[in-house]
Amino acid sequence: MAEVERIWLDGTSWVDVARGWLPDADEIYEAVVRDAPWRQSRIFRYERWVDEPRLSTSSKVAGMVHPALAEAHRSVRQQYRVPFDGFTLTWYRDGRDGVAFHRDRELRWLDDTVIAVLTLGGPRPWRLRPRSSRYDHEAPAGGATHDLAPGGGDLLVMGGRCQADWEHSVPKTSRPVPGRISLQWRWTAKTGRPERGASYRAPRTFSR
Repeated sequence: MAEVERIWLDGTSWVDVARGWLPDADEIYEAVVRDAPWRQSRIFRYERWVDEPRLSTSSKVAGMVHPALAEAHRSVRQQYRVPFDGFTLTWYRDGRDGVAFHRDRELRWLDDTVIAVLTLGGPRPWRLRPRSSRYDHEAPAGGATHDLAPGGGDLLVMGGRCQADWEHSVPKTSRPVPGRISLQWRWTAKTGRPERGASYRAPRTFSR
């Protein structure tokens, strides 16, 4: 079993890093890229629909693509003793694909969550910053304090209040980078006060 390093971001937020958690990740990456039914999602941003700069699919269909994905699902549930219902997959095809700093607010209850992220394919920057840095637009790397840069087979797991007090991103880059698939599991204990306000996918408009 891969060694797990726990990084405490603060007194209540942590992230586990397990390098090489999934064997044969490159071969699995090629199979999933080839066989999964990828789709391009659209979101409404500032008076127009735009394509999300990444592709996605769900475990309901991707789990049929390669048996290692179903086994990874069972293993991560067992390792963290969390009843993840399923997982989603995101494909960052090249450096033009990415996702800005965000929290997984769709869970609503963020005081106690477990978010697992398994990487297939090549390494990409994967940054974490405290929410207190989100308005410091001049800060290097957007205020990130950690870049965990997962490679093929690496597992990252965020826990505690990480989704309440920290943000994570996969930044776009002009440098040549290999493709990367991210498998994501999400769970919340539904404790504390639920988040209010629009989710990531809610339409955004200009202030009037």
